[in-house]
Amino acid sequence: MRIARSALSVTAVAALSLGTATALAAPASAAPNTTPGKVCGSGYKTVNSAAVGSRGTVYLTYNATNGKNCVATIRNTPGTATDMSAWIYVPDTQAYDEDYGSYTSYAGPTYVYGKAHCVDWGGSIGNVSVQITGSNCAALAEHRVTTVR
Repeated sequence: MRIARSALSVTAVAALSLGTATALAAPASAAPNTTPGKVCGSGYKTVNSAAVGSRGTVYLTYNATNGKNCVATIRNTPGTATDMSAWIYVPDTQAYDEDYGSYTSYAGPTYVYGKAHCVDWGGSIGNVSVQITGSNCAALAEHRVTTVR
């Protein structure tokens, strides 16, 4: 009986160690096949996007139920952590949100209440940044700028 308990204990410890190693090996932002909907949450639909050079895409999403916009910057290929950002600004209300850090897959989500307002938004991956101003304003034309530092 003592041998059976020892074998069971060793198996349990090994399983816990493997589970812990697996959980630590893939942080949430490294999830493959990440989408703007997964980053921003249920009810958010993509309404605009802009390429961040060849590195990824920054997405503007909108939730018609709560009137909020969300921005997420998603890399084409997750990998080593690199500086990334996602931001959104409503000039009419001066509402602003940003996320900046060193991430393996995506930056964001960032949220503002944007119903019936023009929004400025953008993001960066490494040394490439994108800024969109006057976006989603019906008849007004938006302005896009891509910068490589």
